[in-house]
Amino acid sequence: MRYHDITKDDMRNGPGLRAVLWVSGCEHHCPGCQNPVTWDPDDGLMFDDRAHDELMEILGRDYISGLTLSGGDPLYPSNRDEITALCREVKSRWPEKTIWLYTGYDYADVKGLEVMNYIDTVVDGRYEEDLRDVKLHWRGSSNQKIIKVEHDDREE
Repeated sequence: MRYHDITKDDMRNGPGLRAVLWVSGCEHHCPGCQNPVTWDPDDGLMFDDRAHDELMEILGRDYISGLTLSGGDPLYPSNRDEITALCREVKSRWPEKTIWLYTGYDYADVKGLEVMNYIDTVVDGRYEEDLRDVKLHWRGSSNQKIIKVEHDDREE
């Protein structure tokens, strides 16, 4: 998996101060996307041990509320295995921290993926430029939904 950035102390992509991993790879290519540089899955940096350790160090800070995964699309097919393993590790180490995932896929189409066992909130749907609304909280267009993922086997 490749990525473009790790943002520290982010307040725009979920509640509280968050670490954000901006991954490479997206097949949606939404007109007006704020991050078209992240579309190419072969662009950016390798998510190697150094990047992993940097992200874990940030997440280990007491004031960090959780992890947000964006991009690109964390659920781009070639990202799914590594994103799943990363989310599993984060929930194992810090069960109290939330994981938010932004994806251009509709939740109904991805809710059965293993990664959803570790996700607390999904912001789903393609960005629709004609539905852009700067007053919306944590999403860019009004068609996108903020979905709290239900977990029967996990305490919230």
